[in-house]
Amino acid sequence: MYRVPRRIKQDPEQRWALPDRVFFACGACHILAYAFLQRFPDQGFRALWIKPASGFTGNHCVVTNDAGLAFDYHGLSRFDRLMAHMQLKANRWWPGWHCTLVELPQDVLISEAKSRTYEGLWLREPKQFLHDAMPRAERYLEAKLEFTRCRAGQRASLAV
Repeated sequence: MYRVPRRIKQDPEQRWALPDRVFFACGACHILAYAFLQRFPDQGFRALWIKPASGFTGNHCVVTNDAGLAFDYHGLSRFDRLMAHMQLKANRWWPGWHCTLVELPQDVLISEAKSRTYEGLWLREPKQFLHDAMPRAERYLEAKLEFTRCRAGQRASLAV
């Protein structure tokens, strides 16, 4: 979990210049989630919005499946461990932080208009960044998957 100053998030050039990990943690997580769902359409993953309770910040989008796996800027992990990590970090910065989980249709992740139909959600479309964020998300996804395969000693594509 990262916190990026508002002045950077509001400046397209400074935002685009963030390291990939920070870029996909703070404001482009939904683009990465969409790229994952496009790459693995038949593996049972779905998008979740981690929606902070009223008065708190810390929105985040991840993908998860019924087997308890999750993917976000950290890479592939156990969803319960990811949530425990988020709870711990968020409560350091915002004591009392808690959230609800909202399942999102895939198309909401890349549509500002559709995202705005959910109270408290307002997502940028891939082309609303300084440059199209989708190719950057696809490259980051592939790098994370390659790291996961190498760490596990596998050469095949992700199979869940």
